[in-house]
Amino acid sequence: MRTAALDSALVHRFDEKTQQLSDAIAAYADERLKLDPVPLDGPATPEELQELVGQTITREGLGGLSALELFAEKLAPNCLSIDHPRYLSFIPCAPTREAAMFDLVVGASALYAGSWLEGSGAVYAENQALRWIADLVGLPAEAGGQFVQGGTIGNLSALVAARESAREKSTGRPYRVAATYGSHSSIATACKVMDAELVKVPLDNWQLTGENLRKVLQDNDPDTFFAVVATAGTTNFGIIDDIASVAEVCEEYGIWLHVDGAYGGAGLAAPSIRSKYAGIERCNSFIVDPHKWLFAPFDCCALIYRDPVQGRAAHTQHATYLDVLTDSAEWNPSDFSIGLTRRARGLPFWFSLAVNGTDKYTEAIEHTLDIARFANAEITERPYLELVREGSLTVVVFRRLGWTAQDYQRWSDDLLKREIGFVVPTSHEGETLARFAIVNPLTSEDDITEILDTMA
Repeated sequence: MRTAALDSALVHRFDEKTQQLSDAIAAYADERLKLDPVPLDGPATPEELQELVGQTITREGLGGLSALELFAEKLAPNCLSIDHPRYLSFIPCAPTREAAMFDLVVGASALYAGSWLEGSGAVYAENQALRWIADLVGLPAEAGGQFVQGGTIGNLSALVAARESAREKSTGRPYRVAATYGSHSSIATACKVMDAELVKVPLDNWQLTGENLRKVLQDNDPDTFFAVVATAGTTNFGIIDDIASVAEVCEEYGIWLHVDGAYGGAGLAAPSIRSKYAGIERCNSFIVDPHKWLFAPFDCCALIYRDPVQGRAAHTQHATYLDVLTDSAEWNPSDFSIGLTRRARGLPFWFSLAVNGTDKYTEAIEHTLDIARFANAEITERPYLELVREGSLTVVVFRRLGWTAQDYQRWSDDLLKREIGFVVPTSHEGETLARFAIVNPLTSEDDITEILDTMA
């Protein structure tokens, strides 16, 4: 028998007010998905938001429709639209409409995807998406893992597994990781969390190479290293390391090779650049963020182990209430990374793959590569601009001759203020530069030329 207290609690019947809110949320999502293009919008200061929005959390509550109206009219316009075709900073996120729509389904479905017992259907679908990625890398049939929040957690989880594996084989305590100066900041963060020492390998023609890696290992005692991190597409320049020669050295010394492909790993689906990744099939672990260049919504990183047994040995959590899971032979995603609780974050990516087919993904990635090549050529032809380095993927870094750091910042601020585009400066060896990160298939040649024209 329902009580008055229960009727007034947060958990209540799907009544008329709830139906109205459901319809309003569906309408908002429908309208947002139909926008072409979406508004770029922009940030506000805390003071501006305080004046515009005020206090949103009250004892009485605002009510569903009022809270949604507040978000739609006052909060959302003060957030940048990362799926805008001229959002070219950091690494954008441009989910397919199918992936974005299915994210609503995942949220409404009350799915727990940490174990096979509780989410076998979701895990089955996610694993098919992981298998497509593993096949692109060239990993064996038994390879597998799970979708984690992002590259930072993916890299940390892989390195924890690498250390656990090294400790099982070694009489000592391996405590070092080797990576280049171009490796992602999350590698240094992972080492800090693990209390491991990060040893930087000097670059050779912008890359990590086997020759330079061997020198560093020999100078620092190879037995103290438990992992080497190669990058398949650096964030700042899109550099792909010489993975084949690095893999050769790792196999020679018996050291785990992890490949960070958070941004650039998606290029494996593009035949025009597949040869740049030679040797990647020899890695022990690999990550790629579908929320970057594989058109999934935040947050979604694919973490894959060559031998999942090693991932499970490092990450399975043991507790009496979990015995029913840990004693089973079923595929429990939470066994493969830091963290136990997980949403089915790989399902929107799976749904988009299932709807569109992998050929469409290849076409979309090849298109962004074409736009990046156009940007390279356009910059080369303009006398006031200069490429810093010919891009390997879809990151284009260039300088505006004669500009100071302040000039770049004023230009960037003005672009955003006028909602022409979002392009923040970057830096390299102390020099401020401009940078495009092109991962949105809706970004056009006209978008590139209009932005470059503002630098004249």
